[in-house]
Amino acid sequence: MKKNPSMSIIRGLLFTYDIENTDDLERERLISSKNINNEKELTELFDELTKPDFLSYTKPEQEWFIDSIEHFLSTEDSFDAVFKTMATYFSEPVIDQKKFMQTLLSRLKHYNIHQPKN
Repeated sequence: MKKNPSMSIIRGLLFTYDIENTDDLERERLISSKNINNEKELTELFDELTKPDFLSYTKPEQEWFIDSIEHFLSTEDSFDAVFKTMATYFSEPVIDQKKFMQTLLSRLKHYNIHQPKN
């Protein structure tokens, strides 16, 4: 059974970057050192911090993340429901939320395709 797209699960995936997340000075320094409005640096950040979390989910859960982001991108959603409810370690605000999500989607698809088979 396919789950409905959910903005809250997208926010959950990005919890790593939220200041409500458990204190981890090394992670906080890494996040704040990246220009998240630069696709290359954002990709590096996702590869370092989001990839391990994403790969810890089951295949159906991974597909739910991907399907949810694709759905909200296709409806031209602003993703305010994610970004307006999060206080992050980012050193600056996300200028283009849609581009941020497109980059995230691209990386999730990459991880999904290239994950090791058990």
